[in-house]
Amino acid sequence: MTATLAEKIIAMHVKHPVKAGELVLVSVDKAAMQDTTGPLTVRQFNAMGFKKVKNPENCHIFLDHCAPCPTKEQANDHITLRQFGDQYGVKVHQVGEGVIHQLLMERYLKPGEIAVGSDSHTCMGGCLSCFATGMGSTDVAVAFALGKTWLRVPESIKFNLKGSLKKGVYPKDIILHIIGLLGSDGATYKSMEFTGDFVEKMDVEDRSVLSNMSVEAGAKCGLFPSDKKTREYLKAMKREKDYLHLKPDEGADYEKSINIDVSKLGPMVALPHTVDNVVSITNGKCKGMKVSQIFLGSCTNGRLRDLEIAARILKGKKVHKNARLIVVPASRKVYLDAIAKGILQTLVEAGAAVQNPGCGPCLGIHQGALGDNEICVSTSNRNFKGRMGNPNSGIVLASPATAAASALKGVLSDPREVI
Repeated sequence: MTATLAEKIIAMHVKHPVKAGELVLVSVDKAAMQDTTGPLTVRQFNAMGFKKVKNPENCHIFLDHCAPCPTKEQANDHITLRQFGDQYGVKVHQVGEGVIHQLLMERYLKPGEIAVGSDSHTCMGGCLSCFATGMGSTDVAVAFALGKTWLRVPESIKFNLKGSLKKGVYPKDIILHIIGLLGSDGATYKSMEFTGDFVEKMDVEDRSVLSNMSVEAGAKCGLFPSDKKTREYLKAMKREKDYLHLKPDEGADYEKSINIDVSKLGPMVALPHTVDNVVSITNGKCKGMKVSQIFLGSCTNGRLRDLEIAARILKGKKVHKNARLIVVPASRKVYLDAIAKGILQTLVEAGAAVQNPGCGPCLGIHQGALGDNEICVSTSNRNFKGRMGNPNSGIVLASPATAAASALKGVLSDPREVI
């Protein structure tokens, strides 16, 4: 029986072949919570009467969304999570370590695993061929307590990516194009699986951008094969022993296949207020759009390469006088590497405000809320109305290059004009 990548990983956990539509009970290899949904996870854990965590060594708590805490309420939530970690032997990743999804990718997730997290962008782990998915706080509480969860085996959509990206075009532009093509519900509870000659050239960090935003089309997960690029990444993270070769079977049954020639793509943006409101940067709606804030960071595009792309554009130049650039590395490793390579110095000299590793302005709790009628160009993954703290503002999602070009000009800009 041939299997998609999602079917293959799930079958490894139930010890028999599975097909889309089946309901299965699976063991959970990794479970995680963060500091906005985590307190509810703890309350549900206690309300259900659980007295222990099944596999504490495979469970993690991340203090990243409100880090440092902007209010006493969030500070008290951090106390709750630290106490839970101490009580049950669960590792707590402290303020300043970085974003949950980045740290899971760097340190913990392995090909062939099933991972759940109380955060929708847990699906980023699919870049490592891990069936990683976000779940509600109650489901994650059960996974902590029992080490199991139930799944409906998802149907899969195959994306065959071919060609090479042109100058000024990046993986963020690919996933924005795909979300615009599918719509925000076009892959609901599906596995988005990426293949093709372009995928073979993508490293794990580039793959992570597509996996991360698969949920913005409604997907259950966004999976890549585990191959030599996966091995290279794990080796760089000193985790080469975690490598496992995985790919879908030839002739696997996909709901549909979509072919995309990435060489035909240009820079894309998602205009306010939905992620599938995607247009080319050359669209007339983008022309002359004044930008007040630029956010370079998040689990989507806060890695070293993203900061380096922006630094190359901004080197020796200044952020526009009417704009502000906020830079947030996705992890402490990214932060330290960016210091060592002089990337942060370049960005600071250009006028950037650099914050500690974490989620930063992404979800509108602190460190970068928008004023009335302001537009932010963000390298993050969501632009819903009020997402960055003010329903009277707007967010444009874009690649790091488009963000940097916009910071330079003070209007939404085509990066190809400044590269």
